[in-house]
Amino acid sequence: MDRRPWNYDLSPLSHGLSSRPTLNDMSTSVNDPALRSWIPVPKNSDFPIQNIPFGIAAWNGEPPVPATRIGDTVVDLSILADMGLLDGLGIDREAFQAPQLNDLMAFGKPAMRALRQRLSELLREGNTTFRDDNVLREDALLPMDQVTMHLPVRIGDYTDFYSSREHATNVGTMFRDPANALLPNWLHLPVGYHGRASSIVVSGTPFHRPMGQTRPDPNAPPVFGPSKLLDIELEMGFITFDGKPLGQRISTAEAEDHIFGLVLFNDWSARDIQTWEYVPLGPFLAKNFASHASAWVVTLDALEPFRTSGPPQDPEPLPYLRTNGDRAFDIALDVAIKPAKGEATTVARSNFKHLYWSMAQQLAHHTVNGCNVRNGDLMASGTISGPAPDSYGSMLEITWRGTKPVTLANGEERKFIADGDTVIIGGHCEKNGLRIGFGTVEGTVLPVVPYE
Repeated sequence: MDRRPWNYDLSPLSHGLSSRPTLNDMSTSVNDPALRSWIPVPKNSDFPIQNIPFGIAAWNGEPPVPATRIGDTVVDLSILADMGLLDGLGIDREAFQAPQLNDLMAFGKPAMRALRQRLSELLREGNTTFRDDNVLREDALLPMDQVTMHLPVRIGDYTDFYSSREHATNVGTMFRDPANALLPNWLHLPVGYHGRASSIVVSGTPFHRPMGQTRPDPNAPPVFGPSKLLDIELEMGFITFDGKPLGQRISTAEAEDHIFGLVLFNDWSARDIQTWEYVPLGPFLAKNFASHASAWVVTLDALEPFRTSGPPQDPEPLPYLRTNGDRAFDIALDVAIKPAKGEATTVARSNFKHLYWSMAQQLAHHTVNGCNVRNGDLMASGTISGPAPDSYGSMLEITWRGTKPVTLANGEERKFIADGDTVIIGGHCEKNGLRIGFGTVEGTVLPVVPYE
């Protein structure tokens, strides 16, 4: 079936749809908790009409295209664009046929904000333009369980930060002097490193256990083989619009203008490979074999009602890292392990607000030396750990280097992640009856590929 209705000729303005909104328009309308959609939304769904996330979806063998989601229904934006319902927003129609969101994001934050506003209007109960067109509904609406989700953006560069004070303290306590767990620079700047973008995959993509050198006996030569200490890292990542030209910097005050939205992120880590290889240049093979990103990008605009204050910073950061107002977001996070046989067991609950260094500070520091940031770059938070043991964001911490194994619902124990395990990370915000979420990011560990 050809789902593309080439015979439509409708003008969005003739159906009472707005042109580009202002920020105040958006804040008082798109995020209004009272809004309801004519598309059914299950109770406690991460995707009410106030969310309007963006992703890349494919159906029945057709090319992947931009989409949004309401409840358990995916909305094909290419169909709406073909009709002309997304005209007048400053976005070329061709961008809605692209296999990544980069083409849409290239038109900048005001255009993406206007697109979210237009979609909200089209999907609200009482708007008949979309609701009462049976052909359009059949072509553009798809059940979530019938689509294949793709990585939402073409990731150019990937940076991984190390911004959870609790995580850095736990790791420093384990491997160094507990009295001096944080390195001297940690409280003065957002520590980070440049990672590998090619092995970032969308949620649901299985991967093989990595191999590499380890040194289990410090008094013996290293050995080669599968990682025995495969770990998760509970993270979130933000995706950027184009930044400034090479040589110019982005201030903390400007930073959020260059951030499109957030995804859940699992930055897998082979701890035994990492321990042997990371001195003096940091992670390499221990981190570049797979990282998982969730399929839906939730915009900063959708998260606006959930702003909150971050941890107090002492000593006060240098002037270029100082911020005004609330720059953290109250996003509840959870991690579950589902073994090959048995149900999933939640092993940690944390929160994005625990991060010591905010996204604005991360981006400002990233560019303070003139580094240019491009459309589709991904900046990961680093492992997000909270103050209590049940809020730690890695198995390294949860089991305290394997000395405190966790027991799964089926009775099996885990010190680290086993072959056949599926790790499921969820995240959502909730306040005053409004819930905005990300769905999940999931990844299953396959046995190692034999080395020949």
